[in-house]
Amino acid sequence: MGRVNTPILTEEERELLEKEVKYTDNHTIRLRCQAILLKAAGRKSEDVGQIVGMCQVSVNAWLKRYKNGGLTGLKTKPGRGRKPKINKATDEVGIIEAVKSVLGNYIRH
Repeated sequence: MGRVNTPILTEEERELLEKEVKYTDNHTIRLRCQAILLKAAGRKSEDVGQIVGMCQVSVNAWLKRYKNGGLTGLKTKPGRGRKPKINKATDEVGIIEAVKSVLGNYIRH
């Protein structure tokens, strides 16, 4: 049996993690925060991994990053992952216009 790696959260930390789970737009941050909360509740890393969809090694890695850097440690470092094809700030108007155009053509036919 492996060692127990259960974080002890203050009420403030728990509330901040719960707030991130409920309100952040970033899906990966939600999953990472949920993993930390489940570990703090005493769940095994393997069980937490099954719930949030990552392996137990990843659960423990994110737990370590949280312990070292808090909520900031759960954020993806710059330059990682696939680059977005759409920029919400600059492309929103163009996307809305394109959808309206397609819908307008669809309704007329």
